[in-house]
Amino acid sequence: MNKKETNLTESQLLRIKAEEKLKKKRKKMSLEIQESDAKKLLHELQVHQIELEMQNEELKQANATAEDALRRYTMLYDFAPMGYFILEGDGSIADLNFTGADILGEKRFSLINSNFKLFIAESSKPVFNQFFKKVYTSNAKESCELALGYNGKTLCHIYVEGVVTGDERQCLLSVIDISGFRK
Repeated sequence: MNKKETNLTESQLLRIKAEEKLKKKRKKMSLEIQESDAKKLLHELQVHQIELEMQNEELKQANATAEDALRRYTMLYDFAPMGYFILEGDGSIADLNFTGADILGEKRFSLINSNFKLFIAESSKPVFNQFFKKVYTSNAKESCELALGYNGKTLCHIYVEGVVTGDERQCLLSVIDISGFRK
């Protein structure tokens, strides 16, 4: 016995020994708990990894679907046999397809922000202005026939349908060259 233990009562010694046994028992339990916790943690990590792999696969499939939809949209919009235009409320061109640019006789990207009214023959400007106003006030599909041209020279005759959609209040136009049908 050491000096410290000799000054203690029997109950105090018993308590010290019990605490030491409890510490040993806790260490053993702690190791068991740590092993158990590690196994649970490893399991959770493996499950999470598989979940992430599955989500990644879903994202890849969604991306492939989006790319396919974009490709089909591009073909449908850009290479359609009729001109498509998106006009702002002031008549400026926000977007158009290649056929629309071809009808106007210009390069597509040079027409962005140009005013569509600049390409309408003087004789058709009143018809277009009435059509454009009606499209915005009626919120229904409207149509008209116009002549395109500038400097007193007519380029072609077109049939136009338009409707205003969305919160942006843009006018969607479809334009068909009908010059071959006019006599």
